[in-house]
Amino acid sequence: MNELVTKLTTGRHPVEVVLRPEKTVSALRDCIDRGYVHIKFTDTNGGTELGVRLDGTQTSLNGGDFGAGQREVRLAGSLTLDYVPVKCVAVINLPELNGEGWLEPEPAQSQSAARSN
Repeated sequence: MNELVTKLTTGRHPVEVVLRPEKTVSALRDCIDRGYVHIKFTDTNGGTELGVRLDGTQTSLNGGDFGAGQREVRLAGSLTLDYVPVKCVAVINLPELNGEGWLEPEPAQSQSAARSN
């Protein structure tokens, strides 16, 4: 694994949700409904923005109140970073649209299966 992947698979890191054109709870909900979000790890050199296709079995919205923009949600999905299959997990505080996140290495075959679906 390269330095970036090693760093992000070690411990938890500050993250924020990247939303365009406006950074709102409603815009985040729209991204979640489409099944795809952008998560930015802010403690890397220049920040590292990852596009994450959400896995409904590992994402949890139960803790969040989107109507009031309160509490937190857990977003998770698989991707490949620098040729390494990983799972990205982010716990996002709805009022601020930031929180903490980390990567978990995944076996290469599970990433291939996810692409074929």
